[in-house]
Amino acid sequence: MVELFLKGGIFMWPILILLVFGLMVAIERVYTLTKASWATKHFVPKVSKILQEEGVEKALELCEKTPGPIAEIFHAGLSKVDQGPEAVEKAIQSAGTVEMAFLDKGMIWLATVITLAPLIGFMGTVSGMIRAFNDIAAANDISPAIVASGISEALLTTIFGLVVAVPIQICYNLFTARVDGIVVEMEESSMGLLETLARVQNKKSNKEEK
Repeated sequence: MVELFLKGGIFMWPILILLVFGLMVAIERVYTLTKASWATKHFVPKVSKILQEEGVEKALELCEKTPGPIAEIFHAGLSKVDQGPEAVEKAIQSAGTVEMAFLDKGMIWLATVITLAPLIGFMGTVSGMIRAFNDIAAANDISPAIVASGISEALLTTIFGLVVAVPIQICYNLFTARVDGIVVEMEESSMGLLETLARVQNKKSNKEEK
């Protein structure tokens, strides 16, 4: 593999850098999205229970102690409870927009790697073919041995560029699907929070009337 890399010429280095960078971003995305998904599944039932049994203040404390997008959204909504349901809903929508942007963070870099890796590979292809033709012109001969080096460089950069782009593209598609799934979960959880708050407020009103 190292020998093939060296035969690919100078254009192999930026392709390698893109591969390392793309893998770093992919690992960060796996960690962030897994953490966000886990938090949504485990945090929502817990905060709903505390909200109904112990009240808004305790639920807010739990939100402050819990990292993650869903906790931020719930905290934004619960902090506006005193201002009425409409204020709560607006706060949830605003926080949801911010957290959606957070979930999409890094995706642009993966898209950049997917675009640049094959392009740099094609640049290496052109460079290799130019080198092959220059060798032919210098030797005034078209024997395979003379052009083999340039053609090898041309083909290696192309394939390595695609080898980098294909797995990163798969990661990009998987992450996009996971983000969409988390957004749906966040929306459902937000609706559940509004319903839970309505029940809590109704119970509080009934106790005050009695």
